[in-house]
Amino acid sequence: MASEGINKFIKLWLYIIISLCYCYYIGRTKKTPIGIVRLLCLLPVMCLFLAIPLNISSIHFAGTTAFSISWLANFKLLLFAFGKGPLSSPSLSVPRFIALACFPIKIQQHPSHLNAYQTPTNYAIKVLLFAFLLSVYDYTHHIHPTILLVLYCFHVYFCLEIILVTVATLTRALLGLELEKQFNEPYLSTSLQDFWGRRWNLMATSVLRPTAYEPVRNTAARFIGHKWALLPAVFGTFVVSGIMHELIFYYLGRVWPTWEVMRFFLLHGVCVTAEIVLKNAFADKWPLPRAVSTPLTVGFVMITGNWLFFPPLLRCGAKERALEEYAVLGAFIKNVTTLTFSSFQSQ
Repeated sequence: MASEGINKFIKLWLYIIISLCYCYYIGRTKKTPIGIVRLLCLLPVMCLFLAIPLNISSIHFAGTTAFSISWLANFKLLLFAFGKGPLSSPSLSVPRFIALACFPIKIQQHPSHLNAYQTPTNYAIKVLLFAFLLSVYDYTHHIHPTILLVLYCFHVYFCLEIILVTVATLTRALLGLELEKQFNEPYLSTSLQDFWGRRWNLMATSVLRPTAYEPVRNTAARFIGHKWALLPAVFGTFVVSGIMHELIFYYLGRVWPTWEVMRFFLLHGVCVTAEIVLKNAFADKWPLPRAVSTPLTVGFVMITGNWLFFPPLLRCGAKERALEEYAVLGAFIKNVTTLTFSSFQSQ
Protein backbone atom coordinates (compact mmCIF):
# COMPACT_ATOMS: atom_id res chain seq x y z
CA MET A 1 0.00 0.00 0.00
CA ALA A 2 2.85 2.39 0.81
CA SER A 3 4.49 1.81 -2.59
CA GLU A 4 1.17 2.40 -4.36
CA GLY A 5 0.77 5.70 -2.52
CA ILE A 6 4.30 6.79 -3.48
CA ASN A 7 3.72 5.82 -7.13
CA LYS A 8 0.50 7.82 -7.19
CA PHE A 9 2.26 10.76 -5.55
CA ILE A 10 4.99 10.69 -8.23
CA LYS A 11 2.36 10.60 -11.01
CA LEU A 12 0.55 13.59 -9.53
CA TRP A 13 3.79 15.56 -9.41
CA LEU A 14 4.42 14.68 -13.06
CA TYR A 15 1.04 16.26 -13.82
CA ILE A 16 2.12 19.32 -11.83
CA ILE A 17 5.40 19.64 -13.77
CA ILE A 18 3.62 19.24 -17.13
CA SER A 19 1.06 21.86 -16.09
CA LEU A 20 3.80 24.30 -15.13
CA CYS A 21 5.52 23.75 -18.49
CA TYR A 22 2.23 24.80 -20.09
CA CYS A 23 2.17 27.90 -17.83
CA TYR A 24 5.72 28.74 -18.87
CA TYR A 25 4.70 28.54 -22.53
CA ILE A 26 1.64 30.73 -21.86
CA GLY A 27 3.92 33.40 -20.42
CA ARG A 28 6.27 33.32 -23.39
CA THR A 29 3.75 33.52 -26.22
CA LYS A 30 2.42 36.86 -27.49
CA LYS A 31 -1.03 35.33 -28.03
CA THR A 32 -1.71 35.47 -24.28
CA PRO A 33 -1.11 39.07 -23.17
CA ILE A 34 -0.79 40.02 -19.53
CA GLY A 35 -4.16 40.43 -17.81
CA ILE A 36 -7.51 38.69 -18.01
CA VAL A 37 -6.61 36.68 -21.12
CA ARG A 38 -3.58 35.11 -19.46
CA LEU A 39 -5.54 34.54 -16.24
CA LEU A 40 -8.23 32.64 -18.16
CA CYS A 41 -5.52 30.47 -19.73
CA LEU A 42 -4.03 29.71 -16.32
CA LEU A 43 -7.34 29.04 -14.51
CA PRO A 44 -7.57 25.33 -15.53
CA VAL A 45 -4.13 24.74 -14.01
CA MET A 46 -5.06 26.61 -10.84
CA CYS A 47 -8.23 24.50 -10.50
CA LEU A 48 -6.18 21.34 -11.04
CA PHE A 49 -3.79 22.44 -8.29
CA LEU A 50 -6.75 22.80 -5.91
CA ALA A 51 -7.89 19.26 -6.70
CA ILE A 52 -4.57 17.40 -6.62
CA PRO A 53 -4.17 17.20 -2.78
CA LEU A 54 -7.54 15.45 -2.58
CA ASN A 55 -5.92 12.46 -4.30
CA ILE A 56 -3.11 12.10 -1.75
CA SER A 57 -3.71 10.02 1.37
CA SER A 58 -0.41 10.60 3.19
CA ILE A 59 -0.75 13.44 5.67
CA HIS A 60 2.79 14.68 5.01
CA PHE A 61 2.57 14.45 1.23
CA ALA A 62 -0.91 16.03 1.24
CA GLY A 63 0.15 18.84 3.55
CA THR A 64 3.33 19.77 1.70
CA THR A 65 1.62 19.51 -1.71
CA ALA A 66 -1.35 21.58 -0.57
CA PHE A 67 0.91 24.30 0.83
CA SER A 68 3.26 24.32 -2.16
CA ILE A 69 0.73 23.90 -4.98
CA SER A 70 -2.78 24.84 -3.87
CA TRP A 71 -1.57 27.90 -1.97
CA LEU A 72 1.86 29.19 -3.01
CA ALA A 73 1.89 28.09 -6.66
CA ASN A 74 -1.65 29.32 -7.29
CA PHE A 75 -0.88 32.69 -5.71
CA LYS A 76 2.32 32.97 -7.78
CA LEU A 77 0.38 32.07 -10.93
CA LEU A 78 -2.20 34.73 -10.06
CA LEU A 79 0.61 37.31 -9.92
CA PHE A 80 2.12 35.84 -13.09
CA ALA A 81 -1.15 36.39 -14.94
CA PHE A 82 -0.76 40.13 -14.40
CA GLY A 83 2.97 40.28 -15.05
CA LYS A 84 4.00 40.39 -11.41
CA GLY A 85 5.79 38.13 -8.95
CA PRO A 86 8.87 35.90 -9.23
CA LEU A 87 7.56 33.91 -12.21
CA SER A 88 7.41 36.98 -14.43
CA SER A 89 11.18 37.34 -14.75
CA PRO A 90 12.05 36.98 -18.48
CA SER A 91 15.39 35.38 -17.65
CA LEU A 92 13.89 32.28 -16.00
CA SER A 93 14.59 28.92 -17.62
CA VAL A 94 11.96 26.16 -17.55
CA PRO A 95 13.57 24.30 -14.59
CA ARG A 96 13.86 27.50 -12.55
CA PHE A 97 10.31 28.51 -13.44
CA ILE A 98 9.02 25.14 -12.22
CA ALA A 99 11.13 25.25 -9.06
CA LEU A 100 10.03 28.77 -8.16
CA ALA A 101 6.40 27.96 -8.89
CA CYS A 102 5.95 24.67 -7.07
CA PHE A 103 8.46 24.85 -4.22
CA PRO A 104 8.36 27.17 -1.18
CA ILE A 105 11.62 28.89 -2.12
CA LYS A 106 12.73 32.42 -2.82
CA ILE A 107 15.88 33.42 -4.67
CA GLN A 108 18.19 35.54 -2.53
CA GLN A 109 18.70 38.92 -4.19
CA HIS A 110 22.07 39.57 -2.55
CA PRO A 111 23.87 36.23 -2.01
CA SER A 112 25.96 36.05 1.12
CA HIS A 113 28.50 33.56 2.42
CA LEU A 114 26.53 33.57 5.66
CA ASN A 115 23.47 32.00 4.10
CA ALA A 116 21.33 30.04 6.54
CA TYR A 117 21.56 26.89 4.44
CA GLN A 118 25.33 26.82 4.91
CA THR A 119 25.01 25.98 8.62
CA PRO A 120 24.15 22.25 8.62
CA THR A 121 24.97 21.88 12.31
CA ASN A 122 22.03 24.08 13.24
CA TYR A 123 19.60 21.91 11.31
CA ALA A 124 21.22 18.66 12.40
CA ILE A 125 20.47 19.67 15.99
CA LYS A 126 16.84 20.36 15.04
CA VAL A 127 16.55 16.97 13.34
CA LEU A 128 17.85 15.30 16.51
CA LEU A 129 15.42 17.30 18.64
CA PHE A 130 12.59 16.30 16.32
CA ALA A 131 13.56 12.63 16.59
CA PHE A 132 13.67 12.96 20.38
CA LEU A 133 10.24 14.59 20.32
CA LEU A 134 8.80 11.66 18.37
CA SER A 135 10.19 9.22 20.93
CA VAL A 136 8.49 11.19 23.71
CA TYR A 137 5.09 10.42 22.15
CA ASP A 138 5.48 6.82 23.34
CA TYR A 139 4.85 8.13 26.86
CA THR A 140 1.90 10.42 26.17
CA HIS A 141 -0.20 8.66 28.82
CA HIS A 142 2.22 9.92 31.48
CA ILE A 143 2.50 13.51 30.18
CA HIS A 144 0.24 16.36 31.26
CA PRO A 145 -2.07 17.55 28.42
CA THR A 146 -0.71 21.11 28.67
CA ILE A 147 2.86 19.89 28.16
CA LEU A 148 1.67 17.79 25.21
CA LEU A 149 0.20 20.86 23.56
CA VAL A 150 3.52 22.67 23.97
CA LEU A 151 5.25 19.69 22.35
CA TYR A 152 2.82 19.91 19.42
CA CYS A 153 3.96 23.52 18.86
CA PHE A 154 7.57 22.40 18.61
CA HIS A 155 6.52 19.45 16.43
CA VAL A 156 4.95 21.76 13.84
CA TYR A 157 7.94 24.11 13.89
CA PHE A 158 10.59 21.40 13.56
CA CYS A 159 8.61 19.46 10.94
CA LEU A 160 7.98 22.50 8.74
CA GLU A 161 11.52 23.78 8.97
CA ILE A 162 13.08 20.38 8.21
CA ILE A 163 10.81 19.89 5.18
CA LEU A 164 11.39 23.39 3.82
CA VAL A 165 15.13 23.28 4.38
CA THR A 166 15.34 19.88 2.66
CA VAL A 167 13.45 21.19 -0.38
CA ALA A 168 15.55 24.35 -0.49
CA THR A 169 18.82 22.43 -0.17
CA LEU A 170 17.90 20.04 -3.01
CA THR A 171 16.86 22.98 -5.20
CA ARG A 172 20.10 24.76 -4.46
CA ALA A 173 22.14 21.66 -5.29
CA LEU A 174 20.29 20.97 -8.56
CA LEU A 175 19.83 24.52 -9.86
CA GLY A 176 22.61 26.44 -8.12
CA LEU A 177 20.25 28.98 -6.55
CA GLU A 178 21.10 30.98 -3.45
CA LEU A 179 17.91 30.78 -1.36
CA GLU A 180 16.49 32.80 1.46
CA LYS A 181 15.71 31.00 4.69
CA GLN A 182 12.09 30.18 5.49
CA PHE A 183 12.22 30.62 9.28
CA ASN A 184 14.16 33.14 11.32
CA GLU A 185 14.20 31.68 14.85
CA PRO A 186 10.51 32.43 15.62
CA TYR A 187 11.02 31.55 19.30
CA LEU A 188 12.97 34.84 19.60
CA SER A 189 10.07 37.02 18.40
CA THR A 190 9.59 40.24 20.34
CA SER A 191 6.07 40.95 19.07
CA LEU A 192 3.29 39.37 17.01
CA GLN A 193 4.22 41.68 14.15
CA ASP A 194 7.80 40.42 14.40
CA PHE A 195 6.63 36.78 14.57
CA TRP A 196 4.31 36.85 11.55
CA GLY A 197 6.14 39.38 9.42
CA ARG A 198 9.83 38.60 9.90
CA ARG A 199 10.27 35.17 11.50
CA TRP A 200 7.54 32.59 10.76
CA ASN A 201 7.16 30.93 7.32
CA LEU A 202 8.65 33.82 5.37
CA MET A 203 7.69 32.32 2.00
CA ALA A 204 3.99 32.57 2.83
CA THR A 205 4.56 36.13 4.02
CA SER A 206 6.30 37.12 0.79
CA VAL A 207 3.44 35.68 -1.31
CA LEU A 208 0.67 37.19 0.80
CA ARG A 209 2.18 40.67 0.60
CA PRO A 210 1.56 41.27 -3.15
CA THR A 211 -1.62 39.15 -3.36
CA ALA A 212 -3.48 40.30 -0.23
CA TYR A 213 -1.73 43.03 1.74
CA GLU A 214 -0.88 45.47 -1.05
CA PRO A 215 -4.24 45.28 -2.94
CA VAL A 216 -6.20 45.82 0.29
CA ARG A 217 -3.92 48.67 1.38
CA ASN A 218 -4.13 50.43 -1.99
CA THR A 219 -7.91 50.12 -2.01
CA ALA A 220 -8.31 51.24 1.60
CA ALA A 221 -6.02 54.24 1.04
CA ARG A 222 -8.61 55.74 -1.30
CA PHE A 223 -11.16 55.90 1.50
CA ILE A 224 -9.24 56.33 4.76
CA GLY A 225 -5.85 57.61 3.65
CA HIS A 226 -2.41 55.98 3.55
CA LYS A 227 -1.79 56.41 7.27
CA TRP A 228 -4.66 54.13 8.37
CA ALA A 229 -4.82 51.88 5.29
CA LEU A 230 -2.16 49.71 6.91
CA LEU A 231 -4.65 48.37 9.47
CA PRO A 232 -7.30 46.84 7.15
CA ALA A 233 -4.46 45.57 4.94
CA VAL A 234 -2.91 43.66 7.83
CA PHE A 235 -6.26 42.28 8.95
CA GLY A 236 -7.22 41.32 5.38
CA THR A 237 -3.95 39.41 5.02
CA PHE A 238 -4.81 37.34 8.10
CA VAL A 239 -8.28 36.66 6.66
CA VAL A 240 -6.74 35.26 3.46
CA SER A 241 -4.22 33.25 5.47
CA GLY A 242 -7.02 31.83 7.60
CA ILE A 243 -8.98 30.74 4.54
CA MET A 244 -5.96 29.01 3.05
CA HIS A 245 -5.16 27.24 6.32
CA GLU A 246 -8.75 26.01 6.54
CA LEU A 247 -8.35 24.61 3.02
CA ILE A 248 -5.10 22.85 3.96
CA PHE A 249 -6.70 21.41 7.10
CA TYR A 250 -9.53 20.07 4.93
CA TYR A 251 -6.99 18.33 2.69
CA LEU A 252 -5.38 16.78 5.78
CA GLY A 253 -8.50 15.54 7.54
CA ARG A 254 -11.24 15.53 4.85
CA VAL A 255 -13.55 16.89 7.55
CA TRP A 256 -15.85 19.88 7.08
CA PRO A 257 -14.20 22.90 8.75
CA THR A 258 -15.26 24.04 12.19
CA TRP A 259 -13.65 27.44 11.47
CA GLU A 260 -11.51 27.27 14.60
CA VAL A 261 -8.40 27.83 12.50
CA MET A 262 -10.07 30.81 10.85
CA ARG A 263 -10.85 32.24 14.29
CA PHE A 264 -7.20 31.74 15.25
CA PHE A 265 -6.04 33.93 12.36
CA LEU A 266 -8.82 36.48 12.87
CA LEU A 267 -7.77 36.79 16.51
CA HIS A 268 -4.14 37.28 15.55
CA GLY A 269 -5.16 39.75 12.86
CA VAL A 270 -7.00 41.85 15.44
CA CYS A 271 -4.10 41.59 17.88
CA VAL A 272 -1.48 42.58 15.30
CA THR A 273 -3.49 45.60 14.18
CA ALA A 274 -3.97 46.62 17.81
CA GLU A 275 -0.26 46.10 18.42
CA ILE A 276 0.59 48.43 15.52
CA VAL A 277 -1.66 51.16 16.91
CA LEU A 278 -0.23 50.79 20.42
CA LYS A 279 3.34 50.81 19.14
CA ASN A 280 2.75 54.03 17.24
CA ALA A 281 1.24 55.60 20.33
CA PHE A 282 3.44 54.33 23.16
CA ALA A 283 6.48 52.38 21.91
CA ASP A 284 8.82 55.34 22.10
CA LYS A 285 7.64 56.17 25.62
CA TRP A 286 7.43 52.71 27.20
CA PRO A 287 9.35 50.13 25.13
CA LEU A 288 9.17 46.60 26.50
CA PRO A 289 12.51 44.86 27.16
CA ARG A 290 13.18 41.68 25.15
CA ALA A 291 13.14 39.60 28.35
CA VAL A 292 9.46 40.55 28.72
CA SER A 293 8.25 40.86 25.12
CA THR A 294 9.62 37.53 23.86
CA PRO A 295 7.96 35.30 26.51
CA LEU A 296 4.71 37.25 26.10
CA THR A 297 4.75 36.84 22.31
CA VAL A 298 5.72 33.16 22.19
CA GLY A 299 3.37 32.37 25.07
CA PHE A 300 0.44 34.07 23.34
CA VAL A 301 1.09 32.17 20.09
CA MET A 302 1.29 28.84 21.94
CA ILE A 303 -1.79 29.44 24.10
CA THR A 304 -3.99 30.57 21.20
CA GLY A 305 -2.59 27.82 18.99
CA ASN A 306 -3.44 25.17 21.57
CA TRP A 307 -6.91 26.70 21.94
CA LEU A 308 -7.88 27.09 18.27
CA PHE A 309 -5.20 25.77 15.89
CA PHE A 310 -4.37 22.26 17.08
CA PRO A 311 -7.79 20.84 18.13
CA PRO A 312 -9.02 20.35 14.53
CA LEU A 313 -5.79 18.51 13.68
CA LEU A 314 -6.02 16.26 16.72
CA ARG A 315 -9.69 15.43 16.12
CA CYS A 316 -9.00 14.19 12.59
CA GLY A 317 -6.27 11.86 13.85
CA ALA A 318 -3.40 13.82 12.31
CA LYS A 319 -0.97 12.92 15.10
CA GLU A 320 -1.66 9.17 14.85
CA ARG A 321 -1.39 9.20 11.06
CA ALA A 322 1.85 11.18 11.22
CA LEU A 323 3.39 8.76 13.71
CA GLU A 324 2.38 5.81 11.52
CA GLU A 325 4.15 7.42 8.57
CA TYR A 326 7.25 8.09 10.66
CA ALA A 327 7.24 4.41 11.66
CA VAL A 328 7.04 3.33 8.01
CA LEU A 329 9.86 5.71 7.11
CA GLY A 330 11.95 4.45 10.01
CA ALA A 331 11.44 0.83 8.96
CA PHE A 332 12.39 1.71 5.38
CA ILE A 333 15.60 3.46 6.47
CA LYS A 334 16.45 0.53 8.73
CA ASN A 335 15.98 -1.98 5.90
CA VAL A 336 18.08 0.11 3.50
CA THR A 337 20.82 0.45 6.11
CA THR A 338 20.79 -3.29 6.80
CA LEU A 339 20.97 -4.16 3.10
CA THR A 340 23.78 -1.68 2.53
CA PHE A 341 25.75 -3.01 5.49
CA SER A 342 25.20 -6.59 4.33
CA SER A 343 26.42 -5.80 0.82
CA PHE A 344 29.62 -4.27 2.23
CA GLN A 345 30.21 -7.35 4.39
CA SER A 346 29.73 -9.69 1.43
CA GLN A 347 32.37 -7.77 -0.51
